[in-house]
Amino acid sequence: MAFGRSSRKKRPVEPVTLKILVAGGFGVGKTTLVGAVSEIRPLRTEERLSEAGRPVDDLAGVEAKTTTTVAMDFGRITLREDLVLYLFGTPGQDRFWFLWDELAQGALGAVVLADTRRLEDCFAAVDYFERRDIPFTVAVNCFEGADKFPTETVQAALDLDPDVRVLMCDARDRGSVRDVLVAVVEDAVTREDRVREPAAT
Repeated sequence: MAFGRSSRKKRPVEPVTLKILVAGGFGVGKTTLVGAVSEIRPLRTEERLSEAGRPVDDLAGVEAKTTTTVAMDFGRITLREDLVLYLFGTPGQDRFWFLWDELAQGALGAVVLADTRRLEDCFAAVDYFERRDIPFTVAVNCFEGADKFPTETVQAALDLDPDVRVLMCDARDRGSVRDVLVAVVEDAVTREDRVREPAAT
């Protein structure tokens, strides 16, 4: 009997799609992060900062910022042939928080982007995900000129649970952002597996 290569075509893999939120304070780099890693042209809902917004938009530390996200950023990255992430960047200002609940529906996990010059700006995002039991990873965006701190120091300053991972990243760099997203998926899946484990008898 002769054996040869099968002429059957390999069936295309139907990828698993996961939703990841990218959150953090105003001007921390969420739009940059989504744009750096997205394999499609990212959807952005940016508007120019106006005089009317000056009383409510705190520009301390990000004085050069001229635009802001008013709804969301959206991008997509294929991590593997069978795994695709949809990224939803949340708006950073308090007045757009009503959008967060809508964006958070069905999310596997989140990235909380932090800036050590304005670390208090990510407290609200950390609190949001903790209250809703959505797993998250903190990514410190390493801005030029910003003080560098060990991840343990950042974890303590944010009063994070021990299982919340803190990573250093450059929101402009595709490889750096990809590493953060892989960590988010790994941590969320590990946590889900722990929840599903039957209780010891």
